[in-house]
Amino acid sequence: MPKGVTRKASPEQPAPQKAAPAGPRQERAQGPARPETRPDQRSIKGPQTARRGARPARPPLEEAHTPSTFRLFYALRVPTEVAARLAEAQRALKGNWRSVRADQMHVTLAYLPAAPPERLADLKALGARLIPELAPLDVRLRGTGYFPNEGSPRVWFVKVEAEGLNELAAALRAGVHELGLSTDELAFKAHITLARKKGPAPRVPPQTYDLGWTAGGVTLYRSFLQKTGPIYEPQGSYRFQTPEVATSPPDTTPSTDPPAPESAPPQEPS
Repeated sequence: MPKGVTRKASPEQPAPQKAAPAGPRQERAQGPARPETRPDQRSIKGPQTARRGARPARPPLEEAHTPSTFRLFYALRVPTEVAARLAEAQRALKGNWRSVRADQMHVTLAYLPAAPPERLADLKALGARLIPELAPLDVRLRGTGYFPNEGSPRVWFVKVEAEGLNELAAALRAGVHELGLSTDELAFKAHITLARKKGPAPRVPPQTYDLGWTAGGVTLYRSFLQKTGPIYEPQGSYRFQTPEVATSPPDTTPSTDPPAPESAPPQEPS
């Protein structure tokens, strides 16, 4: 074809047109190509791998591991009517005082902070052997106080008195030590805990009580720590010696009174 002459396209064969380059909008609409996913790379619903530095999820309560030791203690249970009177005083608490529930009030006699679970049966046997030999206790409540002292109060309590109470606590602690187990090293001070201080809180005005009850036995408790405070679950209960009712023996002493004269038989009419 001569130079400078343009060939006309045939109507049957239109000249091919160049495709216009895709603009920015078209590129954004299409997006990048999705890589092919292998079967072993497909997502499976289930627990995800924890990120580095993330806090592990807390297991449910029912799946929590069994502790290697138990917190156990022997105590006198506070009757419902007495606990209700003490709960009335708790209503005056302000600030960060945490009240003890009325159904959890008790008088601790011996506390084992770390008892092996396999020795629980021995501690039950100790209570069953020791407590039935002792007489019931007449318990009286006195004034309130603080632990460890009034200058830095952390526990608000009411004092407890009873004849033979110190001897009972000493006998239980000695029995625990004979089993080769340990109790806490605190000196025994009979009391009922009413509240625990968890932060800044004003002092509670002192109170006195003229309440009491006859303790009929001792209970072995296990302590469970919860966010709302410890919960106490009975493991065994042991009754004090039951007072015997004196009965008078039958009188077998022979009588010294003379026998009554016998009446004469009636005479038949003649």
